[in-house]
Amino acid sequence: MKIADDYLKGVLEGTKTLLVDGAMGTTLQAKGLAVPGQLADLLCLSDPESITDIHRAYVEAGAHVATTNTCNATRSTLDKTGADATVAEIYAAAVACARAAQPRYVAADIGSTGQMLEPYGNLEHEDAYELFAEQARAAQDARADFILIETIPDVTEAEIAIRAAKENADLPVFASMTFEENGRTLMGEDVETATRRMEAAGADVVGINCSHGPQTLRAQVATMIEAATKPVLAQPNAGLPALVDGQVVYRMGAAEFANAVKAILNDGATVIGSCCGSTPEFTAELAKLL
Repeated sequence: MKIADDYLKGVLEGTKTLLVDGAMGTTLQAKGLAVPGQLADLLCLSDPESITDIHRAYVEAGAHVATTNTCNATRSTLDKTGADATVAEIYAAAVACARAAQPRYVAADIGSTGQMLEPYGNLEHEDAYELFAEQARAAQDARADFILIETIPDVTEAEIAIRAAKENADLPVFASMTFEENGRTLMGEDVETATRRMEAAGADVVGINCSHGPQTLRAQVATMIEAATKPVLAQPNAGLPALVDGQVVYRMGAAEFANAVKAILNDGATVIGSCCGSTPEFTAELAKLL
């Protein structure tokens, strides 16, 4: 496995803390850059300066990691939306956008396929593997520092994504899932089971992102820390969303968010960040904690 430097080695050993950046999707929406029905990942090609500006704001706020704008850049999604770009082209552009902001590390983001696996849906396991493998190879070729598999709602999909990343790239793999308020995935798996299965698949860091605000996420992360033998990542949302005048709004402030995440740090999470609804102000408050 190729590890960028000794500090990242310490992160993987659980002896160093790491601050990941915050929301990309909600930031693009707030700036009016995300157009309904269009793939926001393509902005890495059509408007790289705007994407780099977002990365730079998080880096200047204190983030060690710039996460690429590639959450939906699977071949199936590109085909479905009729995008005139390849997975490799998007990852190359996305890593370049992130690298231009001069973070310590660039994480190549891999999100869920957005499809249900067999037998609950029509996506065969082998096809899912190939989708993730193509992204992993693209991340490696683009010279990302590690792969961040995130917002995965199904343990089996997480396992396939992790295995595809480990078998098609030599980069560290961080894997993060989402859980319902009851501490189970949409498919019914609990946090302990998900943790063990992600680690067995080869994840170097396991975690939970999105899902809820930090108060709700704390108990789930604490359960993962107890079950895990690997470092644990936590990236909560900025509280619960509300619909105001047709717009999704997150009402939790940065200071309140950081105060809640402090408890998650004290519980033992070593990789932290923020997810939907967050801004560079949230990252700045988290940087103070570290």
